[in-house]
Amino acid sequence: MNKSNRALVVVLMAFLWLSGFSVKAQEDQTELAETTKYCFTCHGNEYYSFDNSETGAREKKRMNPYFRIDSLAFKHGEHGSFSCDDCHSPDYQSYPHNGDLKLEFKYSCMDCHGGDPTYAHLHFDEIERDAMKSVHAQRLGDAFKCEMCHSPHTNRLVASSQKYGIKDIVAFDNGMCLNCHADASLYHVFAEKEKPELSEIHSWLPNQALHFKNVRCIECHTARNDTMMVAHNILPKEQAVSRCTECHSTNSLLQDKLYKYMSTEARSENGIGSAFQNKSYVIGKNRYEILNKLSLIIFALVLSGVALHTVIRIIKRK
Repeated sequence: MNKSNRALVVVLMAFLWLSGFSVKAQEDQTELAETTKYCFTCHGNEYYSFDNSETGAREKKRMNPYFRIDSLAFKHGEHGSFSCDDCHSPDYQSYPHNGDLKLEFKYSCMDCHGGDPTYAHLHFDEIERDAMKSVHAQRLGDAFKCEMCHSPHTNRLVASSQKYGIKDIVAFDNGMCLNCHADASLYHVFAEKEKPELSEIHSWLPNQALHFKNVRCIECHTARNDTMMVAHNILPKEQAVSRCTECHSTNSLLQDKLYKYMSTEARSENGIGSAFQNKSYVIGKNRYEILNKLSLIIFALVLSGVALHTVIRIIKRK
C-alpha cells in the first residue's frame, strides 16, 4: 500500500470514528435528574448496601430483579429526563422505604397522555380504546394496564421514529410480547393455564425462525387500524392471521402494519418497504426497482451476445 492510499485509509478511519463519536454524543445528551441518580445507586445495580440502624453494621443485599432498572435503557427511553418522584412518592428518598408506600396510588399512562393536545398526533386516546377491545383487556379487566407491555422506565417510540430500521422495530416490539409469553413465571401472574410453547403453537408456520426474526407478533395477532401507527387490539388466537397470502401478496397487510411508518409514496414505488433495503423476503410482492433494472440489463446483454454471435458467423462465412 503506497503512502497516498495509507493516508486515505487514515482519513477514512478518522471520519468513521468521529461520526460514531457524534452519534454517541447525541444518544448520551439526556441528563438524568439528581433524584433519579440517587435512586439508581440501588435500583440500577444488582446489589445495594445500607447501614442497619438496629445492628449498626453495613449490610449488602441483592436487589430484587423486578425492582432493578437498566439505567442506560432508562436514559435513552422516552422518560429519560424525568425524575423518579414525578411518578413516585418523594418519600422513597429515605431508606428503608415505608411499607405503606407499596400501596400508593400509581399514575397510569393516560393520566399524562390522555386528552393532551401535545400528544394528539400519537392518538393515545384512540390507542386506549383499541387496547380495551383486546383479548388481554377482556380477560384481565381493570387489572390490565398499559405498563404491562410498555415499561414506563424503558419504553421508546421505535415504530414511529425514522431513527430505527425494520430489524430494530421487530426486535423491540416482539420483546414486549416475549416478556410474558416466553417467561413462565410472568405468564402465570396473569394466566391460570400452563404457558404453551411458542414453537409448538406455531408449528403450522413454515420457516418459523425466519418469521420470528423479521415479523412482529402483532402483524398476525392484531386487527388492522387506519389511524394508529401500531394496532393495539390483540385478537383471540382463533382470529389470528394464518393464511400466507395475507402477507405474501401485492396487497399485503404488512403495508398497513409493519411498513406503515413509511410514506405511502415510498411503499407504492418500492414495494413492501423495499425488500432489499430492509433485507426482508416477501414472496409474491412485485415492482422491486432493482430487479426490474437487473432483468433489463441481463436481457440487453443476452440480445447483444446473440447479435454479436450472428455478426461473427456472417463474417466467417464471407
